[in-house]
Amino acid sequence: MNTSAHGKWLNKIQWDEHGLVPVIAQEVGSNDVLMFAWMNRDALEKTVELGEAVYWSRSRKKLWHKGEESGHIQKVQDIRLDCDNDVVLLKIEQVDSIACHTGRHSCFFQQFEGNAKEGEWKTVEPVIKNPESIYK
Repeated sequence: MNTSAHGKWLNKIQWDEHGLVPVIAQEVGSNDVLMFAWMNRDALEKTVELGEAVYWSRSRKKLWHKGEESGHIQKVQDIRLDCDNDVVLLKIEQVDSIACHTGRHSCFFQQFEGNAKEGEWKTVEPVIKNPESIYK
């Protein structure tokens, strides 16, 4: 990929061997961590241009504008880079309060309970909207 077409600010990021960087989406106000995803240079550049989160879908191998199907876009308020320059944090406003494709507020809705021998994952957040009504 020709990096000269991109802003120099993108060169500070430590992209992995696939040209990706992990991204955490955190809700402004509540500070809830809503989701984890990946970005490539194009996705991050598009995010800055639009002011809305655009990720790289590893399964579909294409850019994914969050909310393009569901309407649950993420309006970006702030973009931060960690101390090692290898993780991006998006502080976002989550439209309709649903970030997860399961219809929940956060993708992190399963909480570990118990101990190492007899632990289990419990669902601790409700479905806000049935995914079947979101994705038609």
